[in-house]
Amino acid sequence: MAAAGANIVMQLALLPVGRGVAESRVPSGSLYEHPIKRARTTFGYVMVALFGTDEERDALGREVTAVHGHVRSRPGDPVAYNASDPKLQLWVAACIYRGLEDVYRTVFGSPREEVLDTIYPHAARLATTLQVRPEMWPADRDAFEDYWRHMVERIEMDDVTRAYLYDFAGLGFLPWPVPRLFGSFHRTLTAGFLTEPFRRELGLPWGRREQRLFDATMRVLGAVNAVTPPRLRALPFDLYLWDTRRRIRMGRPVL
Repeated sequence: MAAAGANIVMQLALLPVGRGVAESRVPSGSLYEHPIKRARTTFGYVMVALFGTDEERDALGREVTAVHGHVRSRPGDPVAYNASDPKLQLWVAACIYRGLEDVYRTVFGSPREEVLDTIYPHAARLATTLQVRPEMWPADRDAFEDYWRHMVERIEMDDVTRAYLYDFAGLGFLPWPVPRLFGSFHRTLTAGFLTEPFRRELGLPWGRREQRLFDATMRVLGAVNAVTPPRLRALPFDLYLWDTRRRIRMGRPVL
């Protein structure tokens, strides 16, 4: 969960996605107006996409699609975007998958190849729960790496998305005094989970001081993680899955 901020930066580093979020005209999904709800819906989507039944995924997909229908640029806007575009949804899903791999490597070390070979095709559900056709998900991990390299070359932020994400990385969406107390640290933590192209595009500094702070933080988190019972480590994600399933079952809004 500590890497969630970095993953959002990755997703929004593709300019149409970044503009679509920064300029969203759907206030109910605004991070700045409803930060807790936004976290709940984001993690809830990931958990149901990965572990939900087909019926749950269909119900969630319909609700997300209905909201995405309102997130589109207007004629004359400097950046064209449409949240229902399968190519943009594929990028977002790819960022989530890549983030899962990166966090695992940072905390536990490199996973076994056979583990990744098992997980990768299942992760396609992150994309196909929405408008992405199954054949659009890269066929194997080598194909994914080719897709990822190609897309990273296309990342771009303009003044609007860069300002939005820089403030986001500094916890500007949370009430005072949280940004003042922890904003600088969170920017360093976010930068640590990003590769250099994303840091450079956002303008996050990275040197020996930032690397030492990030490494020390990872050692602490790794030590805490090692002594925390597995059920307790999984509790936040289990709660997100339970809550989203409950909302779907009861016919309550998820988003």
